[in-house]
Amino acid sequence: MKFNPAATAALLLSAALPLTVPAVHAADTTKKGYGQGTAVDGQNRPLGAAQFNEQYADLGAFAMSNEADRIIITFDQGYENGYTSQILDTLKEKDVKAIFFLTGDYAKKEPALVKRMIAEGHVLGNHGMKHASLPTLSEKEAEDEIMSLHNYVMNNYGYQMQFFRCPCGEYSDAALETVQKCGYKTVFWSYAYVDWKTDAQPDKSEALKKLSDSAHGGEILLLHSVSSTNAAILGDLIDALRAKGYNV
Repeated sequence: MKFNPAATAALLLSAALPLTVPAVHAADTTKKGYGQGTAVDGQNRPLGAAQFNEQYADLGAFAMSNEADRIIITFDQGYENGYTSQILDTLKEKDVKAIFFLTGDYAKKEPALVKRMIAEGHVLGNHGMKHASLPTLSEKEAEDEIMSLHNYVMNNYGYQMQFFRCPCGEYSDAALETVQKCGYKTVFWSYAYVDWKTDAQPDKSEALKKLSDSAHGGEILLLHSVSSTNAAILGDLIDALRAKGYNV
């Protein structure tokens, strides 16, 4: 079946909360750092992610989807560390589509991998041209941080991105409104763990257990492709999530 990127993006978006209520937070420029926290509800969903959804759905920003049987896997692509091909191989083997959030540096330096992501049906997300913290920028600078990468990917790959992940996990109400003005939905996450330290990678069995135990309906899972551990356990993780009844 021929891949339709617009249809895939629409499918992912359909799992999110309603995103059409007019914005009301634009005046607040206070920089905030996102984190899902450790407290969970009776369905194992992080309270921090649920609260973020409740507060910012009107700005097209969310940290979980509303589908109780679904988990979305996402990867942040800051730089290439030699594991993305293996990750793509595993996703293909397991018939899973992921969202890859690209920085400008990655989009420019790794055209073969980006083209493969597109060809194999994955979704490209925008992680900022320079991976700059949006709340530290003027509105014009923030728009350029988003749209310069948007236009680069459109012009060089013929792909229109629709999802934005705030660099450094930092945001403000005003920054989220700027993302929305640029035609994007902001996607944070409902679970992440320390996987990005390449010289201190987590133990594979411990990481697999942690990720499996944290699974919850509507989860948006953040992984980093620079992690050798993630590359090694990804297939087993997908199997474990499916064994729990989740659609990955």
